[in-house]
Amino acid sequence: MQRIKLILPTAMHKEQVAEYKREFELHGESMDGTSGLSTAENFEEWLKAVEDNLHEDTVREGLVPASTYLAIRIDDGKLVGMIQIRHELNDYLMQFGGHIGYSVRKSERRKGFAKEMLKLALMKCKDLKIERALVTCDKENIGSAKTILGNGGVLENEVDEGERITQRYWIKVSVNSED
Repeated sequence: MQRIKLILPTAMHKEQVAEYKREFELHGESMDGTSGLSTAENFEEWLKAVEDNLHEDTVREGLVPASTYLAIRIDDGKLVGMIQIRHELNDYLMQFGGHIGYSVRKSERRKGFAKEMLKLALMKCKDLKIERALVTCDKENIGSAKTILGNGGVLENEVDEGERITQRYWIKVSVNSED
């Protein structure tokens, strides 16, 4: 049973995105998969960057084309998470970031939303002709590792990134998205 849907953000999501950002700031947590929401001056600047980064001809310098989605709970319309699909990988993403980055707000964790978000994102990867998706997480983030494994992730290796270790998992998109 699908409990959430992934939608592209629009101006009508301004307040929900602001609440999402505040919850992460309150807990001092990283907003992964949000297209730089933590550093955006305002919602309009962030939304313009999200829209620009959708296409090769307008992607911001130093970035790859990417789709950023809001994970909206179907029954009440609440923003529970965000997920970004990078359409291709540069050197940094190949080592540390992967094709997909995501976050779930603290008040909605441990409810299975991350697993469902990743499953829906993998379906979108199929549309983007991504046959194998690289998904990474911090070795200390056991919940994220379980989410990736629950979607068919296979650990390739671990990469030392200074004070943290990044785990690199590959997911076969064609197999996973036919579930």
